[in-house]
Amino acid sequence: MGEIWQSALEGKNGIGNITRFDTTDFTTKIAGEISGFDPAVAMDKKEVRRSDPFLHYANAACNEVLEDSALDLKAEDPYRVGTVIASGIGGIHVLEDQAFTLFKRGVGRVSPFFVPMMIIDMAAGDLSIRHGLKGPNYATVSACASSAHALLDAYNLLQLGYADVVLAGGCEAPITPLAMAGFCRMKAMSTRNDEPQRASRPFDAERDGFVIGEGAAIAVLETMEHAKERGAKIYAEFVGGGMTADAYHMTAPEPDGEGAVRSMEMALRMAGIEPAEIDYINAHGTSTPLNDEVESKAIQRLFDKRAKELSISSTKSMTGHLLGASGALEFNLLAMTLREGKIPPTINYEYPDPECALNYTPNASIERALEVGLSNSFGFGGHNVTLAVRRFHDET
Repeated sequence: MGEIWQSALEGKNGIGNITRFDTTDFTTKIAGEISGFDPAVAMDKKEVRRSDPFLHYANAACNEVLEDSALDLKAEDPYRVGTVIASGIGGIHVLEDQAFTLFKRGVGRVSPFFVPMMIIDMAAGDLSIRHGLKGPNYATVSACASSAHALLDAYNLLQLGYADVVLAGGCEAPITPLAMAGFCRMKAMSTRNDEPQRASRPFDAERDGFVIGEGAAIAVLETMEHAKERGAKIYAEFVGGGMTADAYHMTAPEPDGEGAVRSMEMALRMAGIEPAEIDYINAHGTSTPLNDEVESKAIQRLFDKRAKELSISSTKSMTGHLLGASGALEFNLLAMTLREGKIPPTINYEYPDPECALNYTPNASIERALEVGLSNSFGFGGHNVTLAVRRFHDET
């Protein structure tokens, strides 16, 4: 997380030309590919061959967060440790490969591992098996809100006493010909192919679509009592969340942002926080014409005269859109933002849009005192999730 955090503060952009397949016939030829990743750092070679990249990313992220948190799973009661890992698409690499095998080579050549390689819940299942975790274990699937739902579910599991610790987050590996073709046909992605690093430009008047990314992000969530008892390094306090539905359209947000407003209101109410206490919002900010306008309207409606005082940024301007993993990545970045008092920028913000008239922390990070922040995640199907996080003050 340290490298990603530092890159975000410096406004470094990870978008480039797609290298994994021929994009000649694709309207979008750019993405946020992970480069130089060796899945063998997290899994042995046989396991790598029998699993999809989304699982490789999940295992690598899990190993990193366990090392950073110094959580000794062998010392924990396995029945009190849960695993909630989301994905919006799951094993689409394997799905494409095995469909090709079926149609070209016949039923007998389809891998017996096809189904477990593809299904979305296998990331949670694999991590629980690998680490012997016997608490609540499942996946959440709600498109681009998937891992935000996973985190909020994990929060509720802790609150309700189902677990003391939950590994929660999301993983996604959607940069494949089929997924790219689908998004291209929807005209949802940027076609600024000649300027990849300037293509993701949330809230900018010249935005023309999102830029797809990939990866995984996982957080160790635990009760305060458990964290203090083991002397954990606490980044921030997760204090509540909201989740609503637009009930409007398969892919477009409700035009006046009513569902997003209710999601943020619910998060504040559940956390016992007043709107006046919010300092910062890590926006969903996808760089699509509709989302950015509607999210801006929703923030304006909820915070009214305070809206322009808020610091807002979209880290998707640098990472691209990790679909089902985006909510978890942005939750982790929000925790770091509050801990460090440093706000990552929205890069590529060059031409103000009168319909998006708020403070998006343009092009350079800033430092300011921060106490409470929100992270928004909205998904196809009308799913809205808002997570509320407070800066941690150690009073012991």
